[in-house]
Amino acid sequence: MTEHYYQLVVTLSSQHSLFSDFLSDTLPVGFEETDTGFIIRSEENLDTIIWGLEQFTEALQKALGETIELECEQTKLQNSDWVKSYQSSIKPLAIDKFYIYPTWDKPNPDLINIVIDPALAFGTGHHPTTASALRAISRYVNAGDRVLDVGCGSGILGMAAMKLGATVDACDTDPISVENSVVNAKLNSLDFNRIWEGSSSLVDDKYNFVVANIVADVLTFIAKDLKKALEDDAILVLSGILDKYEDKVLNFYKDCEVIEKITQDEWVTLILKEKKEINND
Repeated sequence: MTEHYYQLVVTLSSQHSLFSDFLSDTLPVGFEETDTGFIIRSEENLDTIIWGLEQFTEALQKALGETIELECEQTKLQNSDWVKSYQSSIKPLAIDKFYIYPTWDKPNPDLINIVIDPALAFGTGHHPTTASALRAISRYVNAGDRVLDVGCGSGILGMAAMKLGATVDACDTDPISVENSVVNAKLNSLDFNRIWEGSSSLVDDKYNFVVANIVADVLTFIAKDLKKALEDDAILVLSGILDKYEDKVLNFYKDCEVIEKITQDEWVTLILKEKKEINND
């Protein structure tokens, strides 16, 4: 272990999900999501990452036609401060029926506990899209349901459904996310029924409840796959949608009705059901 490490605090005005995807594809290390951006830590200086973020911001502004404010603050810290600093930044979180807490903290005796090792994955429930998806699971998943989690990340949504008695299949195009989901499930003495690296196009089964916490554009690309996986009268949860893209996403789900909408800050989570055909015979 080196004597020092570097910490980069990234603050953004918008487009958090796109930056998260960029960092996931670019960084050789994990990173922490915050309400305002990200924290990246490494034993190597992060000047190259700062340059990449600046280039990505410039390209996004041109593509989207909007101004994105980016601030990067890099500091050099003593390695002895690493664990204490990191652990103090991750707080337990109560969301409806669930209590999400890190491995070094204590469970809540009054709620359904989910323990997460934040060092292993990016989804800890603190981001509004994950929190809203957890609320949807708390309200709509029942014991015995068959659940599909598309873009499982840390596995937190699938684990929440399993804690309610559901059987869960999950997938993610990122192999690290698949591995982390399995590890986090083991921490909770849980097992996915099936989990694979790849997209929802590989689904050949039907489910009572399907959740996809991804970005808006991907939700439009995989609309047919998600709807194909629905049992009759099933619930479909779409999360990761910036409010300005809500209509764009819904345009690909015109054969569904919105039964509830959960909003937090600039984010929207949609709970849908396929519209039933009316037989006039």
